[in-house]
Amino acid sequence: MAVTAQMVKELREKTGAGMMDCKKALTETNGDMEKAIDFLREKGIAKAAKKADRIAAEGLAAVKVDGNKAVILEVNSETDFVAKNENFQGLVQELAGHILTQGPATVEEALEQPLNGTGEKIQDYLNTNIAKIGEKISLRRFNVVEKEDGDAFGAYLHMGGRIAVLTLLGGTTDEDVAKDVAMHVAAVNPKYVTRDQVSEEEVEREREVLTQQALNEGKPANIVEKMVVGRINKFFEEICLDSQSFVKDPDQKVGKYVASKGATLKGFTRFEVGEGMEKREENFADEVMSQVKK
Repeated sequence: MAVTAQMVKELREKTGAGMMDCKKALTETNGDMEKAIDFLREKGIAKAAKKADRIAAEGLAAVKVDGNKAVILEVNSETDFVAKNENFQGLVQELAGHILTQGPATVEEALEQPLNGTGEKIQDYLNTNIAKIGEKISLRRFNVVEKEDGDAFGAYLHMGGRIAVLTLLGGTTDEDVAKDVAMHVAAVNPKYVTRDQVSEEEVEREREVLTQQALNEGKPANIVEKMVVGRINKFFEEICLDSQSFVKDPDQKVGKYVASKGATLKGFTRFEVGEGMEKREENFADEVMSQVKK
């Protein structure tokens, strides 16, 4: 069967593959559009495998809310350049929607699920997009949160998704208050909601360090004890959300601000893209040239 320009155009629109790849796929499959798509997907999977050892520490974090459920997730790419691509941004939203509706417990489980019931596994969907975009793409992590009818979610994205925060407040449906708290979390990066969540081991380790610091300053033992108590309280203020000075009103603590709205702090999740990951050293000029050459 003769392969026409219109057929090549249609296959390109459906797959995002290059013109010559589409023409070859149609020729190899005797013009069968569905088989040509499979041919390109198989080729894409092969390309994706070659990229598996690359570092993907850029990307986007996002939040999606649907009624009483919300998801926060991080999807990685190799460069910030790709993270700004509309197709990549659409992929992130597609994955967020899938996780909300299908409810996987882990990333591994999510990758094996059919994408919103389409029959295409998430991993295959990612491989197809790796072939289109030309970079390693990975679903790194997610957290699904459920609330009660009288609670409020707060969603905030910083720098377009460089940092994403999802907060949960009880006793209020005021999403603006919850978003204010989410903005604070994005800026200050607390580790815990309250000091009750800090383990005894962590507190004791900090107490030992502070005690030694005070002794090294030449303070007498009775003074050291008082100094350590004050510094431990300062330690809690630095890592516990409810004890932190509220960024929008430093004269009051976050816990007091939330209480003034008749609400309680139930929890938060903060994802910063690439945190804790090895990052590739590459300047912007090299990044642009790497895209031009593809």
